[in-house]
Amino acid sequence: MAVNMEQAGVQTQLLMEGEEDRPISRSDSGSGEDSLDSLFPRCPLTPSLSPRKRTTSQSKTEPPLLRTNKRTIYTAGRPPWYNVTGTTFKEAFVIGLCGGSASGKTTVANKIIEALDVPWVVLLSMDSFYKVLSKEEQELAAKNEYNFDHPDAFDFELLVTVLRKLKKGKSIKVPVYDFTTHSRRKEWKTIYGANVVIFEGILAFANKELLKLLDMKVFVDTDSDIRLVRRLKRDITNRGRDITGVIKQYNKFVKPAFEQYIEPTMQVADIVVPRGGENFVALDLIVQHVHSQLEKREITVRAALASAHQGQPLPKTLSVMESTPQVRGLHTIIRNKETNRDEFIFYSKRLMRLLIEHALSFLPLKPVTVETPQGAIYEGKRLGGKRITGVSILRAGETMEQALMAVCKDIRLGKILIQTNHDTGEPELHYLRLPKDISEDYVILMDSTVSTGAAALMAVRVLLDHDVQEDKIFLLSLLMAEMGVHSVAYAFPKVRIITTAVDKNVNNEFHIIPGIGNFGDRYFGTDAPSGYESDGSMDC
Repeated sequence: MAVNMEQAGVQTQLLMEGEEDRPISRSDSGSGEDSLDSLFPRCPLTPSLSPRKRTTSQSKTEPPLLRTNKRTIYTAGRPPWYNVTGTTFKEAFVIGLCGGSASGKTTVANKIIEALDVPWVVLLSMDSFYKVLSKEEQELAAKNEYNFDHPDAFDFELLVTVLRKLKKGKSIKVPVYDFTTHSRRKEWKTIYGANVVIFEGILAFANKELLKLLDMKVFVDTDSDIRLVRRLKRDITNRGRDITGVIKQYNKFVKPAFEQYIEPTMQVADIVVPRGGENFVALDLIVQHVHSQLEKREITVRAALASAHQGQPLPKTLSVMESTPQVRGLHTIIRNKETNRDEFIFYSKRLMRLLIEHALSFLPLKPVTVETPQGAIYEGKRLGGKRITGVSILRAGETMEQALMAVCKDIRLGKILIQTNHDTGEPELHYLRLPKDISEDYVILMDSTVSTGAAALMAVRVLLDHDVQEDKIFLLSLLMAEMGVHSVAYAFPKVRIITTAVDKNVNNEFHIIPGIGNFGDRYFGTDAPSGYESDGSMDC
């Protein structure tokens, strides 16, 4: 049920409890609040916005971070978006922002992001999805004779596909549209990790399949004269157009398209926002509703993992290195709490090298013949896949990279930072950097220890979201608990799990017993604060 509200002469429509939830999105149409300084006084509570000077479409991920002169600090993480079976459980909440050209959609999107104060917000611009123009169409565009405001100007098929994948938590690639050349650039932007997606565009509500993906629909209603002033300033200042061409295009295409295609979609909006970013009442209503929906989607993973799979036999996908006298001797040294740091590092590296060599034997090989220097033929083997990529779970998993590089020449490396939230006890994704086209690779996922499997579960889910095939993922760890083995194997039965030892128990603090202690602290020489637990560093 949509309720009409009037406050200070402003009408809004609020989506009430019981209405269908859909995802959120934002598209950058080039609107800007700065062109209204001479028309409306700026509210002193509103931070001033510098004019946007850009010639390409904008779609990006906004991870929470704090930059200093010397380093970047990631201030908030993404909580689990999947359940104990590894299946995506909560989809991204998608907000659709629609309105005429230069109505202030981008300003509204930015205000919502500031007020939401939630990590991992993705901004998706409809401008990115203009169709590739033919030579004839580009000539018309150069003369302001091409209608960019008509539904046929947009690639709705690609847009729906991208937004649907993003809503499901998948990694997506977004085209970059160049307004000066009226074409797509060769490089596409990769976007991943959305708790909230804000999608804005002039025709955000013009497609039935798009509407199905929107959890909340917001229409930004701005006076046509104000929109024309903004468009003149934007196109002349930022896009190198002349005033005659801008006015000609506005009267011939923009204004008729708004009246025919955009304005009628106001009736499907859950909230109508007059005055854009200056309408604090409407913005508060939007933020309150999004917060209430996000709270309903909260889930817990670690506690569920701790109580699952008890008494089950170890899975067939697990491979434990033979406990030879050498391997058992190395474990004796690194498990001993009296071992000093230098010896701990040295013997850990030896064990890592053995583990990596053992893991490589599980990669698929194909027969190949080579000619020896003596002119004889040798029947050998070669990697059956395209290539191998190593991905470490920071921070302790990074210690295994050197051993991997020592046996795999020119291997590509990626990193995933996962840490435990001290308030909720849940793992959170803080940062990731993966090589391009990783979906085609065999991936060696590395962590020093695995206790409940919560961090490993999240890391595998990240790889799957980037279209890595499950049976091409190899999880390597120096030490694992039975609980962690079961958790990963139950959620992802095709992932190969390889370790040097499996300990039976985990205590109430999720530490492996007898265990190895906090591997990261012992390796790097750091001391964790009392009660501190970090995935990938403290037996997680």
